[in-house]
Amino acid sequence: MFDYLLRRLGIGLVTLFGVAVIVFFMMRVLPGDAAVMLSGAGAGAVSEKELAEVRSKLGLDRSLPVQFADWAGHVARFDLGESLRTGKPVIEDITRRFPYTLQIVVMAMLIAVLVGVPTGVLSAAFSGSWGDQMLRALSIVGLAAPSFWVGLLLILGLVWLFQWSAPLVWEPFWVSPWKSITQLFWPALAVGLRQLALIARMTRSIMLEVLGEDYIRTARAKGLSEWSVVMHHGLRNGMLPVVTLIGFEVSALFGGLIVTETVFSVPGLGQYVVTAILNRDYPAAQGIVLILAGIVVLGNLCVDLLYGVLDPRTRVQAGEK
Repeated sequence: MFDYLLRRLGIGLVTLFGVAVIVFFMMRVLPGDAAVMLSGAGAGAVSEKELAEVRSKLGLDRSLPVQFADWAGHVARFDLGESLRTGKPVIEDITRRFPYTLQIVVMAMLIAVLVGVPTGVLSAAFSGSWGDQMLRALSIVGLAAPSFWVGLLLILGLVWLFQWSAPLVWEPFWVSPWKSITQLFWPALAVGLRQLALIARMTRSIMLEVLGEDYIRTARAKGLSEWSVVMHHGLRNGMLPVVTLIGFEVSALFGGLIVTETVFSVPGLGQYVVTAILNRDYPAAQGIVLILAGIVVLGNLCVDLLYGVLDPRTRVQAGEK
């Protein structure tokens, strides 16, 4: 198991290095010049000499390999640099915005799990009924509807029904828990509907497979109630793939909130990366993309380890390889 963990860590580090290379060079090939934007040269009020001085100060006059090596060296020391737009350390900006994104992810997954798992179980238990058909149709709609489109519909509905508007000040959870939950509920619902539909369909498929096993028929033959058969024998043995899916979706959500946070004007990591890219804020964009990639890699690693804990056969196979 330890060798398996080391291999997974090695793969994760290689993945992060690849992400770092791609995001670094992609930022350089995008149209626009960070020096021009910072100096206000778009209005024609800055000379070429002054632009050259700005580029020299930012290190943009050096070759790309040298710039990448310098940035990678700072990252290896856990220094993401300073934002060209705010002038603050990138890690400080990320630390201030991360709680909003984390709270949306947690709330979205709570909505998805607390509604999706029971929905999938009920759909499987009453397979073929009109309720099952309706739940399956709704889950397909949930999978097909993009989260940003759902977010726009929610905003239009809230404005029409309650004259809702985006908060001017977003309260952190530790300052005002209830107000923070009410503010971030709608963004969480917008992104959580897809996860809800996905978990419901996965739970239904797994439960249908499990409920057809021999030990389920044996449990029914012993006279156990249908509720006991479904919940204690079926759900307990069928939750492993669902738990794995939940783990992957949690890590994927961190990288999928960019559009939703922008739509709802939430000051989280998604809005931060969009602003950084639009302003050619190289350190900020590179740092936040690397952080998001690290979260996804770490999430996948945790899911792999959790799978090994829940299924001992995985540990045996990992040890044999």
